[in-house]
Amino acid sequence: MYELVADDFDVPAGLEHERFRLRMLTVEDVVQDFDAICSRVDHEGAPQPPFVPTVALNLVDLGWHQKEFELRRSFAYTVVAPDESEVLGCVYLYPSETHDARVRLWVRKSAWDEGLDPVLEAVVREWVATRWPFDRVAFEERDR
Repeated sequence: MYELVADDFDVPAGLEHERFRLRMLTVEDVVQDFDAICSRVDHEGAPQPPFVPTVALNLVDLGWHQKEFELRRSFAYTVVAPDESEVLGCVYLYPSETHDARVRLWVRKSAWDEGLDPVLEAVVREWVATRWPFDRVAFEERDR
């Protein structure tokens, strides 16, 4: 397996915005992340099933995401409230067979209701375009 970015690329630690913060998703986030994935919606607001059925399995999933980040193979960022009181969603940067990278993002229902999804998408698109070394990026489930 290869690295998504070169060894000399300085991977962003995260992103600060007035409505949210992005930072590396870790096993420490397991409970709040599970709560968020149980209420996640797609970019049109339709409810989506959780990725995993239990907190224990979410711990395994988060461990994998954390290790992949450390190995520079993919990058999972949690989207948290500025005060870290709640997980609002996630942003993932993955390898792609057709592009330099693919990005996937989602938010929880309450964040979608507050209009966060289009804000997050616009900010992440700009962040990826200006801070990451990719020329061709696919935004999974959004670029159609």
